[in-house]
Amino acid sequence: MKEAVGIGLSAAVVAVQGSAPEILVARFGDGPPTLPAGAFEPRRDRTLEIALRASIADQTGLDVGYVEQLYTFGDRGRAATPEDTGLHIVSIGYLALTRRPRDAAVLSAAGAAFRPWYGFFPWEDWRRRRPEVLDQAILPAIARWAAEAPEAATGRVLPRLARARACFGFDGAPWDEEKVLERYELLYEAGLVEEALRDGRPAALAIASPPKLGEAMRDDHRRILATAMGRLRAKLKYRPVVFELMPPRFTLTALQQTVEAIAGRKLHKQNFRRLVESAALVEPTGANETATGGRPAQLYRFRREVVEERPAPGLRFGRG
Repeated sequence: MKEAVGIGLSAAVVAVQGSAPEILVARFGDGPPTLPAGAFEPRRDRTLEIALRASIADQTGLDVGYVEQLYTFGDRGRAATPEDTGLHIVSIGYLALTRRPRDAAVLSAAGAAFRPWYGFFPWEDWRRRRPEVLDQAILPAIARWAAEAPEAATGRVLPRLARARACFGFDGAPWDEEKVLERYELLYEAGLVEEALRDGRPAALAIASPPKLGEAMRDDHRRILATAMGRLRAKLKYRPVVFELMPPRFTLTALQQTVEAIAGRKLHKQNFRRLVESAALVEPTGANETATGGRPAQLYRFRREVVEERPAPGLRFGRG
């Protein structure tokens, strides 16, 4: 007897408010926050993307702009427990970029809201300083987990300690801001995130007092969000996607703050401006921003011609 499989669609819809990167969430009843999600029905929906956009609009009242397919999430047990006997849903994850609507009532009327994405991943924000949660909770717990089986590959290519070194910068290894998904998956495997305990994973059940590492999400939606964060951080460097998050006119300071918000780290001001100028991504509008209270700042706009001029126009600011 063949098992039935459904096709779901989940979207990590990203916006930036000031210097805060945000993710659009909805709620189903009293459960944890969830990404906008819906089902693909071939008899009703002509394409996956059309179905996704309709689901986002129905659940949040928001029409999104840029949409990119991420990955297919189909692990058994992705909906809370491995023993689920209902219809197995294979979900196709998407990254969507938008600007916050001016009328917040549109979202609230639909029961949706933008939430800071570092509330779900507090160890990913290095803009002010090294996140305290790393040294206080994550690294000691990961060290104990790695010491339990230092040479065990646990079904992976690399043993535990090597993975911890690559993901979390053990032993002086550099921090790679793009490894958001790898870090979350390692924390899940070690039983250190709430989803692992909820899903009944043995490593989580063996921990007497698990740490509180960010807010959990429904099903595997935090894994989908981690995938989106890593993809967007990488894509900033070779595609001008950051301008999907910017207003039509902006200052270079606002542009830098947006890039820093997504990347989770600070960038040198003068180096960033030289990078923007050499990449020819923006052009002055001839107008100034006068609402800053200080010296008027020049306003710029995105040069869309750059997409035709170069195969990979992005902000190659390197890794942290």
